[in-house]
Amino acid sequence: MLKSKKFWIFVFILIVLGIVFFLNPSFLGGQIFYESISKQKKDIIKNLLSSEIPPFPPLDKDAYDKKLIELANNPPAPMPITKVVKDPKTGQTSTVTIPAKVLPPNIWPITTVYPKDGAILPFKRIVAYYGNLYSNKMGVLGQYPEEEMLTRLDAEVKKWEIADPNTKVIPALHYITVVAQGSAGTDGKYRTRMPFAEIDKVLKMAEKINGLVFLDFQVAFSTLDKELPVYEEYFKMPNVHLGIDPEFSMKGNIRPGKVVGTYDAVDVNFAINYLTQIVKENNLPPKILVVHRYTQKMVTHYNLIKPTSEVQVVMHMDGWGGKTKKIGTYQHFIFKEPVQFTGFKLFYKNDVLESGTTLFEPTELLKLNPRPIYIQYQ
Repeated sequence: MLKSKKFWIFVFILIVLGIVFFLNPSFLGGQIFYESISKQKKDIIKNLLSSEIPPFPPLDKDAYDKKLIELANNPPAPMPITKVVKDPKTGQTSTVTIPAKVLPPNIWPITTVYPKDGAILPFKRIVAYYGNLYSNKMGVLGQYPEEEMLTRLDAEVKKWEIADPNTKVIPALHYITVVAQGSAGTDGKYRTRMPFAEIDKVLKMAEKINGLVFLDFQVAFSTLDKELPVYEEYFKMPNVHLGIDPEFSMKGNIRPGKVVGTYDAVDVNFAINYLTQIVKENNLPPKILVVHRYTQKMVTHYNLIKPTSEVQVVMHMDGWGGKTKKIGTYQHFIFKEPVQFTGFKLFYKNDVLESGTTLFEPTELLKLNPRPIYIQYQ
């Protein structure tokens, strides 16, 4: 009887531990459980990818080139000026032609590789909401209940459709997946990985609006080669893309939030090549890589960044403040150091802190040289 009682107590303890283990994978070395969940998801994705995928629309290179020129939005070439002048001595008039002012060559559009079939850019503009579901202060994505948030996003999409009817707009949810934090954490990397369940919520939200999902990485003292593979099964989905944030990539020993971090072209190219391999292995349309930037040192050796046919690169102006400040940031760090495509972030709160300031309207941003093809609201 005693032995039987001990046996059932032991079984009860195992059941309790199993429940705790399921709810908290980090308990009792839960990384094994974490990886097993990952394997299950990988199997699901594998099955999805093995099913018949409809062919992607073939790339129209002429339309692609034409759209790049449209996005470049270069000022028209100055024309010679013809004037009629009168000789003050004789009173006779004559026609004089003043040569056109010689302008420096246009920087945009950038000549890079053509994308493979199914590319989103430059044919469609992406309008994204940014944030994290655990926080109502990191961005609009986590600030409002789901339905209200999606309604607000739809309103922004419609504004862009009206402002630029020649460019179709795709909504997107840009989710901070690896979050830099002020504490070291168990491994001393000063970052937290979001659980798969939270990403799955975002995927379901995006499905409701036929939208894209961007997984954003703030690696802190970790690295892209350590963080990206954790979420690899998601990148095998055709609608999931990547964002990387140099601000929170700490190369020294100062923790995130104290100084602005940095990525070199080597880091950005790692992300490009990582996604390129996934696209090739899984017969996917091109991925989009968004790189945040608002200072010179956030991205070094920009000219060595190499987009591929499988990965389209957006250099994203991530600075906040009044309109004059934001335009200056865009001109200095995005326009002057071209890579492929450009983005522009709008902060619902931080952009209007100064009295009398207002948020940019789509019509204003379409006057930029080049026009941003990726728009993010925080």
